[in-house]
Amino acid sequence: MRQDKLGSAWMVVAAFFLTLMGVGVKTAGLRWQMNPYELVFWRVTAGVVFLGAHALYLRRDLRTSHPKAHLWRGLAGTGALLLFFYGVLRLPLGTAVTLNYTSPFFLAVLSVLLLKERPPLRVWLALSLGLGGVVLLLQPSLAEGQLWDALLCLGSGLGAGYAYLQVRQLSQLGEPAWRIVFYFSLTAAVVSALAATFFAGWTPLTWDKLPLLLGIGVVATLGQLALTRAYHVGQKFTVAALSYLTVVFSALYGAGFLGEALGVWEISGIVLVISAGIGSSLR
Repeated sequence: MRQDKLGSAWMVVAAFFLTLMGVGVKTAGLRWQMNPYELVFWRVTAGVVFLGAHALYLRRDLRTSHPKAHLWRGLAGTGALLLFFYGVLRLPLGTAVTLNYTSPFFLAVLSVLLLKERPPLRVWLALSLGLGGVVLLLQPSLAEGQLWDALLCLGSGLGAGYAYLQVRQLSQLGEPAWRIVFYFSLTAAVVSALAATFFAGWTPLTWDKLPLLLGIGVVATLGQLALTRAYHVGQKFTVAALSYLTVVFSALYGAGFLGEALGVWEISGIVLVISAGIGSSLR
């Protein structure tokens, strides 16, 4: 068996593509005032098309024996993605991405509450550190009257944590990763399309918008594939640590190109959240 040359470095590739996704969402919101519903639709449509076509080409069975579990995972993931995009459109990019990356902490808490698991003391210390980081991150939002926006974005971390819990349960039921991602993407596409149609409306589609909107879906799909590859062939702790490069890349882009200057509160909060995330991934 040939050794993968990139190994854990696949996560660097994933972080790059996922940062591009955030940048694309932010750009579309600033340039064309697009709402989160339609942006989520463009984000997941590429996954539906690619995974569906790939499954048909390889003659994989799209049928599942666990439709209800897929539905709950899809709804949780869709809610998390909508709240994340809402935060990206209204908060500094680095802050929004960091709040979304609190999902490991919520996953640990939900595992205790719902599955009655007992994490070691190290995990509780990491959770406390992460909570301190979130409090620091919320300070500038509170001062600027954006606390509600920040709390909604923090909700994306909670939704993602619950979605990951559902993914773990689906995996234990024997569902392959590609089918889990396909049904999540399909659910998100349907929900976001209906929400955009009946609640927020659609931005008129023109040729100049198409490259960016399609690009959001493509880089998001590539980022997901690279992330999956990283966890498959890399060292788990190294991969978990490198995943936070998305936060770093996003914060640097926001500061360098969007004029989103990071103050002491934001930088301290980001550092604490990253440290807690890495600490909680230690075995």
